[in-house]
Amino acid sequence: MVLAISFLETPLKFRAPGITLPLGLGIGRLVFRALNAAELLLAAALTLAVLTSTAGRSTIAGVPTTVLIGLWAFLVVQVAVLRPRLDRRAHQIIGGQVPPRSRLHLAYTAAECAKVILLPTLGIVVALRLMP
Repeated sequence: MVLAISFLETPLKFRAPGITLPLGLGIGRLVFRALNAAELLLAAALTLAVLTSTAGRSTIAGVPTTVLIGLWAFLVVQVAVLRPRLDRRAHQIIGGQVPPRSRLHLAYTAAECAKVILLPTLGIVVALRLMP
């Protein structure tokens, strides 16, 4: 989902005929709200899976837990810090204002890139632990 929306749909949306910046931002706000909600649900499911896979052990520490914490950290920063600021900025643009330049999109994209690296890393680490 991260790859499809963040790195495919979002840039292409602004190239579509008739899509203005305010319209694209309005669509983007809806899409990223839905994406983040799905990511939060999936992160909760991953957390439950990691916690139940360590049930009965004395510790839940280890690479899968560390990677999962990293995923949560990037997701929480995106949802609680970056997206609200990006939403305010989008509202300004949609309302016809011209806010000062910002690097918020770069920070959000960097977090997306980190998740794109961490998600398969978690899958590989878990798969290797399941192998005999």
